[in-house]
Amino acid sequence: MSTQPETVYTESHRVSCDGATDIRAAGNYKPAALGHPRVWLEIDEKGYVDCGYCDRRFVLKGGPADQQAA
Repeated sequence: MSTQPETVYTESHRVSCDGATDIRAAGNYKPAALGHPRVWLEIDEKGYVDCGYCDRRFVLKGGPADQQAA
């Protein structure tokens, strides 16, 4: 069973991803320990960029890849 990667809509052309943004801390661990190294990504003329670690897709709001605007 495959799951579709998460899509994040943003208003910024430059985004960061650490794979643990939505993980809540509980116990004695830190959320970033469950993710991946923080990377900075740049959205280009396609209107989106995919994280090479976790496949999370960042879509520029109002850009060419924004299906919500339709």
